Parts: sequence; structure tokens; C-alpha cells
Amino acid sequence: MSHEEIEVEALGVEVSSQPIELYKILKIANAVSGGGEAKMAITDGYVIVNGEVETRKRCKIYDGDVIAFNEEYYVLICDTPPTLTKPKPKKQKLDQKPSAKQLQKPTGKTSVAKPDKTAKERSKPQTEKRAPNGRRHISF
Repeated sequence: MSHEEIEVEALGVEVSSQPIELYKILKIANAVSGGGEAKMAITDGYVIVNGEVETRKRCKIYDGDVIAFNEEYYVLICDTPPTLTKPKPKKQKLDQKPSAKQLQKPTGKTSVAKPDKTAKERSKPQTEKRAPNGRRHISF
């Protein structure tokens, strides 16, 4: 496989920080009318980044990357160095049980005041039977 070098005229897209997500560049360059259109074009495979088809909408683009879309070429221009992005903490799925570490109580001697019960809650009798899943038993 040989690498061919071709010269194309590219429009510069100047941004103030990097990395930037791919769909945002298409919006900034006015190549699309909105973010939804940009995301659809990317997922449908109409966008090429540095010579390869890119289908990730939130693909991180850096200074000097070349984007091809709709027979136009765009190059990202940014004078500031890339900023490190912290990975987001993973959300716990609803069907997962918390780990033993998550269930541990803090060892410090901090006390949390319990909220006062309302008059209705204090007068309500606690005779209601519930199933193990927390639902009330209903008899017919």
C-alpha cells in the first residue's frame, strides 16, 4: 500500500481550545445547519478525518487535523496546547448491586440530623405488609 501525497486547498477553522469534538467543527465551519445534521452526516459515514472515514460524533480533533466533508476540506487551527480531559466516572447501572466498598460507612464521627417526620407520617400506622421487592401485597 503506497501513500500518495496530494495537495488540496483547505479552509481553516480556528478554535480557542483543543481537543474539540468532530460535530462541533462542522457547525463552526458552517458546513451544516445544526448539530443534529452534523451528527447524522458523521454516523452515515460522510465525514473523513485525516484520510479515514470517521463515524464517531464525539471524536476528538486536534490542531492540524484535516476534515473532508461535502467535497470541502477543513483544517483545525488552534494556538493553545491540548488540555487534558478527565474521564467521567462510570455510572452504576440500575440492575447492579453496589460493591462492598460503596456500602462501607465512613469511619469518622460525623452525625447527620434526620429530617423531622410530618404529622401525616407520624400518625400513619406501620401495619402495611410488603413483599421482598418492596411492593405492597394486594389481596383480591
